[in-house]
Amino acid sequence: MLEIIRAAGWPIIPLLFASIIALALIIERSISLRRSVIVPTGLLEKVLGDLRKSGPSDELAARLQAHSSLGQVLAAGVRNVRASREVMKEAIEEAGRSVAHDLERFLTTLGTIATVAPLMGLFGTVVGMIELFGAQGPSGVGADPQQLAHGISVALYNTGFGLIIAIPALIAHRHFRALVDSLVVDMEMQAVKLVEVLHGERRTSSGNPAGNASGSSSSRSAAAASASSTSK
Repeated sequence: MLEIIRAAGWPIIPLLFASIIALALIIERSISLRRSVIVPTGLLEKVLGDLRKSGPSDELAARLQAHSSLGQVLAAGVRNVRASREVMKEAIEEAGRSVAHDLERFLTTLGTIATVAPLMGLFGTVVGMIELFGAQGPSGVGADPQQLAHGISVALYNTGFGLIIAIPALIAHRHFRALVDSLVVDMEMQAVKLVEVLHGERRTSSGNPAGNASGSSSSRSAAAASASSTSK
């Protein structure tokens, strides 16, 4: 490996740094963007159960905030559970935008490396070609074979290294971008379900007392009419 680096010349040094950074970002994003970590299974059902059991509380919202990315979105809904439907959805959307921004962290850097690496390899190729033509004598003959071989190796090695770095970085960038979009859509669907369930239950609970009151009023009216007819 050291022999290859020595043969590729100094232009390969930036490529080596870019490859280390790209590898570190790919490993970090692979660990951080696991679906089980971002969108844990059963979290929404657990939140709904806690809300039906003990109602919304700051403790529940704080616990969700520290739980996961989905928990941060649901926590915004829990904090505004007594607000109107529009206010609750707006709070959830704001939390979702913040979470999506966090999920896209480092993807810009990875995409930049995927774009710049071939250009860095091309720069090394140009340096190699300059050394190649510098090996020619003043009259175009009597080239130094060692310098000629070095120029060719610099050109080819840098081109190859640039492509070796760019191709995996580009694949990883596209994969992580699609994964983030999928996770955001999943979180949005679960957040919408939270809003629908909570406001549906609120409408149901607010409708029952009115119905009971109406029924009681009708019963009292019927009893009064029966008593009046009996007295006559």
